[in-house]
Amino acid sequence: MITSEPLITVGIIDRASSVRGLLLEPFRLTDEAILTGEFRAVNVNGEVVVTGGTEIELMRGAEVLFTPMNGGRFTLRDVVFGINFHWERKEDQTFEGALRLVARPDGTVTAVNVIAVEKYLASVISSEMSATAPAALLKAHAITSRSWLVAMLEMKRKYSTIGVPSQRSFASGDELVRWYDREDHDLFDVCADDHCQRYQGVSRIISAAAQQAVHDTRGVFLVYGGEICDARFYKACGGLTERFENAWADTPVPYLVTVSCAHGHHAPVTTEAEAARWIASSPEAFCNTTDGNILRQVLPSFDQETTDFFRWSVRYTAAELSAIVKERSGIDFGEVTDLVPLRRGPSGRITRLRIAGTLRTMTVGKELEIRRWLSKSHLYSSAFVVTKEPGAFVLRGAGWGHGVGLCQIGAAVMAVQGWSAESIVTHYFTGAELQKLY
Repeated sequence: MITSEPLITVGIIDRASSVRGLLLEPFRLTDEAILTGEFRAVNVNGEVVVTGGTEIELMRGAEVLFTPMNGGRFTLRDVVFGINFHWERKEDQTFEGALRLVARPDGTVTAVNVIAVEKYLASVISSEMSATAPAALLKAHAITSRSWLVAMLEMKRKYSTIGVPSQRSFASGDELVRWYDREDHDLFDVCADDHCQRYQGVSRIISAAAQQAVHDTRGVFLVYGGEICDARFYKACGGLTERFENAWADTPVPYLVTVSCAHGHHAPVTTEAEAARWIASSPEAFCNTTDGNILRQVLPSFDQETTDFFRWSVRYTAAELSAIVKERSGIDFGEVTDLVPLRRGPSGRITRLRIAGTLRTMTVGKELEIRRWLSKSHLYSSAFVVTKEPGAFVLRGAGWGHGVGLCQIGAAVMAVQGWSAESIVTHYFTGAELQKLY
């Protein structure tokens, strides 16, 4: 395991036709070239060409590194976040650290921020959580995010020595199973969006509380069996958390198992009848809250647009659903005639769904691929039951996100109720312990 703070590379803008920005402090491009102010970068014949505000060429190369001479603040224009989700939007964002621009073979440019882990975390906590969140929640999230991040770095180093990671999809004539993970990125360690961890640099005010939470937990990790935990998180589990293998690779992870997001115990879902009863109910659960004060503490302003996360419903006409499935899957099923859950995890999340149509019938998994195929953005979760009406389908569901690991809204309620950061994270990560590694 690590013994000192590492650097992290974060993909801010990927595969853009051009990258525009503003260097707020002096950056060094070469020993002779120091740049501030507006810049633009495009890919010309496989090289990044950087021009200044006057469109005079300043630098070119397969990769251009802007090295900060002081704190290193820079703004990137039109950064998209919430990609493919219902809250997707675009804004200018400001970052600290070094900036790397890389030319891709397809003629695009990728912008990467190089920053120390603890500075990165202060931004993540402020991006994922409100500045008014309880201290215990901020500390719990700092520990979780730090563990997830460094576990990923160690996994990438492992892959670099053993070769290509395990397969992330398999298909037969009538089945497609696919999952997505953070190692899918090639030119950087993590992206800045919800696929990895939401990171908006210093665009959001990094609160004193978030900085203190990162400082107080500096170098503290969740550890299991002598390794840093791959500590996943999401918005709301819906009352039961999910097992790792139902969202990602088939290998079970002992600390990412099903737990009740509650003071008491909820029995895992094992049958379709149990799933229907569970999703139709409103059980006692930490994340079963409509307390606006708590939600404002947990959710940034744009996430507060989602209010029905614990139990929700979506209604499609058959024509709407057929069009969405065709667009999102790239497969023409004809008119969709049925949606049949074939396999569920203990939280009620579907991991295999059969889609029947007039032209084709096919099984899809895992949970995120199901969510992608059945919505123009993403369904809140794959924990749903299907009711057929004349000419329509109604999906009634539970939870928001994949459900594996830390339930953010549940953790927020626990913090308000007086749980400590350690008790929160060890509740969600079964058998894990806290260790300070640097």
